[in-house]
Amino acid sequence: MIRIFRHYISSAYLWLLIAEASVFFLAMEFGSDARFLFTQSWYSQKDITMASAIFSAVLTLSCAGLGLYRRSLSQEDYALMARSVISFVIGILGVIVIYYLLPEFHIARSVLWYSVIFAFTGMMLTRYIFYRVASNDSLNRKVLIIGGGKKAQKLISVNESHFHKGFTIVGFVPLADEQPVVEASLLIKTENKTISDITAEYKIDEIVIALDDKRRGMPLDDLLDCKMSGMTILDMMAFYEREQGIISLEDVYPSWLVFSDGFAQGGFRAFEKRVFDILASLLLLSVSWPFMLLTALAIKLECGFKGPVFYRQVRVGNGNQNFDVLKFRSMRVDAEKNGAQWAKKQDNRITRVGGFIRKYRIDELPQIFNVLKGDMSFVGPRPERPEFVKGFNERIPYYSERHRVKPGITGWAQLCYPYGADEHDTIQKLQYDLYYVKNYSLFLDLSIMLNTVEVILWGKGAR
Repeated sequence: MIRIFRHYISSAYLWLLIAEASVFFLAMEFGSDARFLFTQSWYSQKDITMASAIFSAVLTLSCAGLGLYRRSLSQEDYALMARSVISFVIGILGVIVIYYLLPEFHIARSVLWYSVIFAFTGMMLTRYIFYRVASNDSLNRKVLIIGGGKKAQKLISVNESHFHKGFTIVGFVPLADEQPVVEASLLIKTENKTISDITAEYKIDEIVIALDDKRRGMPLDDLLDCKMSGMTILDMMAFYEREQGIISLEDVYPSWLVFSDGFAQGGFRAFEKRVFDILASLLLLSVSWPFMLLTALAIKLECGFKGPVFYRQVRVGNGNQNFDVLKFRSMRVDAEKNGAQWAKKQDNRITRVGGFIRKYRIDELPQIFNVLKGDMSFVGPRPERPEFVKGFNERIPYYSERHRVKPGITGWAQLCYPYGADEHDTIQKLQYDLYYVKNYSLFLDLSIMLNTVEVILWGKGAR
C-alpha cells in the first residue's frame, strides 16, 4: 500500500492500472496497423498517437469507475467479465462523445473496432498474468502479529475476501500472561528466542501490535530493537486504516484522536471543497437534467398527477445543524404515518417508479440543489435524520464526529459498505466516515466520485 494525499491505495493495483493504460494505448496503435495493413493510412503518426492517448485515458477512467482497480472489491462483487464489458461500452461512448465535440480527433470506426478488440484481449491477458502473480504468497508482505487474543484473531479475516492479498500473516506471538484465542497451529513458539530472532527466521516485513489489554505491557526492548533495525511496526489503528480504509471504533481511544495526524478543517480546505462542490454540481446538473425531467413525469403519471414529485425531509448536517434534504419521492405519500423508520428489503411503501430510481440513485439527484445552496457537499457522510441521530449520539462513541464536515450525495462509506438498515450497520459505516473526515483531500473526493459510477450501475447498497 502507498499513501497519496493521505489516502491509501494498493501499489499492486496502481501498477495494474499503469499496465492496462499502456495496453489500451498500444491497442489503438495496433488497431491502426491492422486496418491499414494492405492500404496506405490517411492518418499521420501524430494523429494516431493523440488518438491512442485519448482512447487509453477514456478506457482507463471507465475501468476505474467500474471499480476494476479497487482492491477492496470482494469476490462476490468482482464479476470481472461483466464489469469489463460495461466499462468498454461506457468507454466507447465516451470516445464517441469526444469525437463529436472535437472532430479534429475523429478516428475511423474500423480503426476503433480493431482497437477495442485488441484492448479487450490485452486487458484479459494482463488480468490473467496479474492474478497469477498476485496469488503468489511469497510476493506479499510477511506480517508478524504480537498478541494471540480476540483482536489478533480478528485480523485473520481482514484479507480473506480480497482478490489480491496484500499481506500474509506468518504467525502470532502471544504474551506470556495472555490466554490465546488464535488456533494453536498459528502460534509461534518463543522459547529462548527474541522477537528479532523470529523476524529474522521468518523474514518478517512488518509487525502489528494486537493486544486485547495493553495494560499487560509489551516487550518494548525487543520491539525497539526491531524498530531501530528498520522494521515497520504498526498498532491496530494504523493497520486497519491502511488495509481497510476505516478508523476502528473497537480500538480507538481519545488520546489517539488528539495526537493523530489529519482531521484538519477550515481555511483553504473549506474554500477548495466549496469550489469543487459548485463545479461538480453544475457539471452533474448539465448532464442529468433530462433524466430528472423524465423521473418527475414518471412519478406524476404513477400517482395520477395527485402526489408531490419531491420529498423534503429534515436531516442533520455540518455542526449538528438541521436542514431539509430534497429527493424525488420514491414512497407512498403516507409512508411514514406511523413515524420514522428504516427502509427495508422488499419495502411495500416503495412505489414501482420509486424502486427503480432508488436502485440507481436517481432519487438523490435533487440533492444537487442542496449542494449548490451549501447545506451539503458533493462527497461526505450520508446525512441522517434527527430522530436516529439523537439515539446514535447516546449509544455510539464518536458518532457526532461525522458531523464535523458537510454530509454528501456520495461518500466513502456508501462506496465501501452496503445500505445501513440497523444500528450495527451504522457503526460499521461510521468507521468509514471517520476515515473520510480524518483523511479528506481533493484527491480522495475525486476518487470517490469516479468510483460512484460503480455504485450506480451495480445498484450497490440501494434499498
